[in-house]
Amino acid sequence: MPTPPPDEGREPASPRPADDHEPAPVPTSPSSPPPPTAHGERTARGLPLPAALLALTVVSGIIDAVSYLALGHVFTANMTGNVVVLGFAAAGAQGFFWARVLVSLGAFLAGSAAGGWAGRKCAAEATSSGSAAPSGQGRRSTARRTWLRLVLVTETVLLGGSSGVAAWSPGRTATLYTLIAVTAFAMGVRNATVRRLGVADLTTTVLTMTLTGLAADSPLGDGRPVRTVRRLGSTLALLGGAVLGAWLVLHHGLWTPLLAAAAISGVLALTVSGRVPSTDRGPASR
Repeated sequence: MPTPPPDEGREPASPRPADDHEPAPVPTSPSSPPPPTAHGERTARGLPLPAALLALTVVSGIIDAVSYLALGHVFTANMTGNVVVLGFAAAGAQGFFWARVLVSLGAFLAGSAAGGWAGRKCAAEATSSGSAAPSGQGRRSTARRTWLRLVLVTETVLLGGSSGVAAWSPGRTATLYTLIAVTAFAMGVRNATVRRLGVADLTTTVLTMTLTGLAADSPLGDGRPVRTVRRLGSTLALLGGAVLGAWLVLHHGLWTPLLAAAAISGVLALTVSGRVPSTDRGPASR
């Protein structure tokens, strides 16, 4: 008599009843990124930081055109030039005044100290409120955006106030020194902020290392081009700002370019994003 197959004649096993309290598994993909947080989405909106820094480079060109052409051969944004001008004045060269240069240097250093203090306070606040989680990263980005906008609001108020002083009290010695001090202080605050951000080739005020990198990393220097568009953009932005500022000073008076610079900073204060992409971080040019 043949032996039946092992499973023949057995009742099939009944399926285990589903547990009403057990949640259904959610399929996940290890390669899919986590969903953005509300903080991250809010912070990502706005003008990208490199574009904002290019616009601030235009403002620097305007300010240095104003200070050099209308305030007596002094710079209030570019301190490298001021050190050289101070040497000219110390040697007795005509048309250079050491007192104006010292006021500019002192106000710039005070502004830089204030900007450095504000940046560290912002970093400490972001560290205490943030974490490694995406929500913590969003909070840090939001704190950075708030810090940047406060800095730009400060710059807008200082430059706008300088424009008002130039319009209402032109030609006075006190006005001249006030404009030197206030614009240099504003540029010091901003330079400390930009330095802390550390976005490569976008210092907003000086181009020495930017131009060096542009040539050294080119095929002529047997190199590979790195951030060529950004470096060219920074150079053209400073040049364009200087042309605009000089034209306004020569044809429309001292207060007009200061008002234009304040308007640009004001727009940026309303629109700049607080996010610094990792690909945009690097050593600041000098």
